[in-house]
Amino acid sequence: MHTQLAGLTVEVYQATQTPPKAAVILCHGFGAPGNDLVGLGPELARALPQLRDVRFYFPAAPLTLEGGWGDSRAWWLIDLMAIQRLANDPEAQRAFRKVEPEGMAAARKAMLALVQEVANQTHLPMNKLILGGFSQGAMIATDVALRLEEAPGGLVVLSGTLLIEDVWRARAKARAALPVFQSHGRQDPVLPYPAAEWLRDLFVEAGMQLEFVPFDGGHTIGPNALLKLGAFLARQVSR
Repeated sequence: MHTQLAGLTVEVYQATQTPPKAAVILCHGFGAPGNDLVGLGPELARALPQLRDVRFYFPAAPLTLEGGWGDSRAWWLIDLMAIQRLANDPEAQRAFRKVEPEGMAAARKAMLALVQEVANQTHLPMNKLILGGFSQGAMIATDVALRLEEAPGGLVVLSGTLLIEDVWRARAKARAALPVFQSHGRQDPVLPYPAAEWLRDLFVEAGMQLEFVPFDGGHTIGPNALLKLGAFLARQVSR
């Protein structure tokens, strides 16, 4: 179902017509179309009966990219040349993880409003809402999960990375025991694998219940990671 929620265009999928027992919000990455992750909803529901009564929300990022990007969107604009330099420059990686990107605050505001709208619409408590995303979508999902007044039911970080480290580290202390699923390709040419390990360590140090799934591959969702993601979501929605 195609709809508007909290000012964002959102695709909604649920395999059944019953009131949802949980909700999963998944945000696409930079440069992808708004419906990039929509196929995950039916695929996961077919594979795992526990997810048939779960309502999946796939928001399209608010910014449209121009100049040959087609139907591509972004949560905030990115300096792609700067990102490319991260791969072979440890000092640039360390600097990158300390600064809040311009435009992230607006994306945060939009996502916080969406989460609240989903909670209101479904009448679900916050611990029945799972936030997540891929790449840039994983970054905004992580940021929002750490800033909500009440902890969500889980966090999914697919090929994400560490941002605004000092803020996230301080806020993570209030999220001990939060279930987190994180996966990352060891040969990721976009967001280097070591940065994923930094984020992993932050989660562990905060006491979160982390399932970390590395895989041999690039900037993608590996088949084994997808399989384990389904099992993770099934466990969380059945709690």
